[in-house]
Amino acid sequence: MADDHSSAIIPTLQNIASTVNLDCKLDLKGIALKARNAEYNPKRFPAVIMRVKEPKTTALIFATGKVVVTGAKNEGDAKYAARKYARIVQKIGCHLGVKFKDFKIQNIVASCDVGFPIRLEGLALAHGAFSSYEPEIFPGLIYRMKQPKIVMLVFTSGKIVITGAKVREDIYTAFDSIYPVLTQFSKKTLQRVEESAANT
Repeated sequence: MADDHSSAIIPTLQNIASTVNLDCKLDLKGIALKARNAEYNPKRFPAVIMRVKEPKTTALIFATGKVVVTGAKNEGDAKYAARKYARIVQKIGCHLGVKFKDFKIQNIVASCDVGFPIRLEGLALAHGAFSSYEPEIFPGLIYRMKQPKIVMLVFTSGKIVITGAKVREDIYTAFDSIYPVLTQFSKKTLQRVEESAANT
C-alpha cells in the first residue's frame, strides 16, 4: 500500500469518531450509577460520558440510544469499542432491547510531517479559493479540498493535520494531491530560487 504514495510519507491516523444506534431509549442515570467508568452531569451535558482502556476510547451515550465513540486509532478499534460500550449498557441489565444498528465512521483525523518548512502566505495567495490564513487568529492555514472533501491544517513547521474523511483512502488521496503543492511553497525551494537568482 505504501508504494501508492508519491511522497513516501503516509499520514498517521490519530482519532476516529464513529456513531452507532442502540435502538432503544436509555436510562442515563441508571447507567451512570451502575457503570464504574461513567460520569453523568445532565446540567452540563445531556449524555453519559464513558471510557474504556482497551481500545482507549471515550463514548457519549445519549438517552435516545445514540452513541458517539472517539479516540480509536483505526477503523477496527472504532467498531470494537462501539460494540464494547453496547455490551456494557446491555450487561447493566436495565436495557434488554439493546441492538447494534447503523455503525458509521463519521470522521477520521490523521497527521504527518512533510519534513520541510512551508511558506503559508505564498500558499494562501496562490490557492485563495481553497485556503484561509489569518495568523493573528490561528497559526495554521486551513485548506479546504473539494475532491475528496477534506480539510487540512497546514503549519509553517511542515506539520499537517487532515480531517473530514470517512474512509482512510480519502486521507491518503488528499495528502498525495496536496504534497506537490506544498513542495512548491517549501522555504527551502524559495531559498534555492533566491540563491540561483543571486548567482546569475
